[in-house]
Amino acid sequence: MEARVHVQVESASPKLTREQQPYCELTLADACDRMTLRVWSDHPTYKTCSAFGGGEFVELTAEFHRHSQFGLEARAPKWTIRPLTEQEKNELLQGPADLRAKQNADWEFIAQTIKTIVDPRLRELCSAFSSEWGDRFRRTAAARNYHHARRGGLVEHTAQMMRIATEIVPLYPQLNVDLLLAGILFHDCGKLWENALPETGFTMSYDERGELMGHISIGLELVNSLWRKLSAEKTDAWKNLVPASEDVRLHLLHLIAAHHGEREFGSPVNPKTPEAMALHYIDNLDARLEMFAAGYTTAKPLAARIFDRVRPLPGNLVKSLEKFRSG
Repeated sequence: MEARVHVQVESASPKLTREQQPYCELTLADACDRMTLRVWSDHPTYKTCSAFGGGEFVELTAEFHRHSQFGLEARAPKWTIRPLTEQEKNELLQGPADLRAKQNADWEFIAQTIKTIVDPRLRELCSAFSSEWGDRFRRTAAARNYHHARRGGLVEHTAQMMRIATEIVPLYPQLNVDLLLAGILFHDCGKLWENALPETGFTMSYDERGELMGHISIGLELVNSLWRKLSAEKTDAWKNLVPASEDVRLHLLHLIAAHHGEREFGSPVNPKTPEAMALHYIDNLDARLEMFAAGYTTAKPLAARIFDRVRPLPGNLVKSLEKFRSG
C-alpha cells in the first residue's frame, strides 16, 4: 500500500544479509506504535538513513509491502524521506486526536474515581501521587512491548482496570473497594521509571533505577515515602481511624508486591488477600485482551480467522465469534 507516515527514528542499525550484503534497519516510532523498516544498500536513501543517530523526526512517503523473510519494506523508487517541520513535529508528539481524547478522558476518569475513595488516608495518598507525578504518569507506557506499549498507555490500562473493579465489587461485597482502587493506581507506579517516555520523543530509554530495582520495588518505596510524608502531616487526624493506619499501609503494599501473581513472574509474595487476588486477575485480564486486540491487526494471517501467535499469549490467535444479530 502507498502511505505517508510521520515518525521519529528510534535507531538505525547496520546489518548484513546471509550473503553479506549490507543494509540498514530502522526502528521507527509514533504515539501509537513502532515498526521496523529495512533499507537496502542500493536504495537512494541508504546513506541518509545509515547516518541517522536516533531521535530524528522524518516523513516517509513510500509504497510499503511485507516481505516474507525481512518484514516491512518500502519499494524504490517511490520512497522519499524528508525532515519534519517544527509544526509537524509538535503535531506528531501530541498524538492522533482520537488517542489524545481517549487518554484525556481516561485521566479524568482516574481523577474522579480517586475522589470516590471513602478512606481519607487512601484518598489523600492517591491525590498526592497524581498531583506530584501526574505529568510523568501520563507519558508512561504500561509495558515496554506486550500491552499498552505507547505513550500514555499506563493511563489507559489503569483507567480500564478501575472500570472493571467498580463493576465487580458489587458482585463480591467482601472486597474493600477503597483498597482495591488505590492498589490499581499504585500497582505499576514504579513504571514511571521503567517505562517513562520523554516529553520530546517516543524513544523509551533505560533508567538505572528501573534496571536495578524493578517497578515493584520502586512502587513499594514510592508509596512508603508518600505515606510517611502524609502521616507526619496528619498524625492527629489519622490516629483513631479504623482500620488502623498501619494495617492500611501494609495491605496496600501487599497489593503492589503481589500483583504479578507468582514469584516466578517477579512478585516477592503471592496474593494473600481477596483484594490482591482480584487486582492480579484484573491486571491480567486487561493486559491480555489488549494483546488480542493488537494481535489481530499486526499478527501474520495463517488462515481465515486464524493468526500467528503473539507472545506471551499461549498459542495462535483465532478471531472472536461474531455477536448475534437478529433479523
